[in-house]
Amino acid sequence: MLNLTPPSLITRLVTLIIALTLHEFAHAYMADRLGDPTPGFAGRLTLNPLRHLDPMGSLMLILAGFGWAKPVPIDPSALRRRTPAGVMWVSLAGPLTNLCLALFSALLLRSRLLPAVSLASFLPSPIQFFLEFTFINLALFLFNILPLSPLDGDKVIEFLLPPQWRSTFALLRPYGPLLLILLVFILPRLGINLFAQVFYAPLKSLMRLLLGGIYY
Repeated sequence: MLNLTPPSLITRLVTLIIALTLHEFAHAYMADRLGDPTPGFAGRLTLNPLRHLDPMGSLMLILAGFGWAKPVPIDPSALRRRTPAGVMWVSLAGPLTNLCLALFSALLLRSRLLPAVSLASFLPSPIQFFLEFTFINLALFLFNILPLSPLDGDKVIEFLLPPQWRSTFALLRPYGPLLLILLVFILPRLGINLFAQVFYAPLKSLMRLLLGGIYY
């Protein structure tokens, strides 16, 4: 379990509400713009966090530093009537929103205008808050673009693959959740930490790139 001091807990709670809510709203908004009314009918075309947050996914974000929200229902056939890339753009909208949030947060940090002292001992300082906010949003971006079901990257890579490969990829899709569990939880316990290479190494590199070595 990661460090859960009061400042860190508050940071994660606020980040949870902002990052996951905007991630799911972006899915819903993009689908609506591409002619699919399904998210609106399901009450997901809203910035109300209660419509998007998943209890278990929220708890995982607080305890482990990453989590998930309720998937936005879509009608792929309605999206494809507007454009063959409809499902891909809807899938990509969520991770790109997290990337934009991380970029905005990193710009604030690089401005050097944020105070380093908190207003109270139980609150994070602005620098501490935006450092973790940047990190978590980048983590959500990278994690969700992994090309494994049920992550957003699954639909992105499916569209980008040559048509003759898509049927083979579809056969592998049901094993995506098992591969995720293997990659994230089982292999590291066996001393085979592929997840560190495909996820944490790029995450740290992106943090250094965005922050320019100032805070990271």
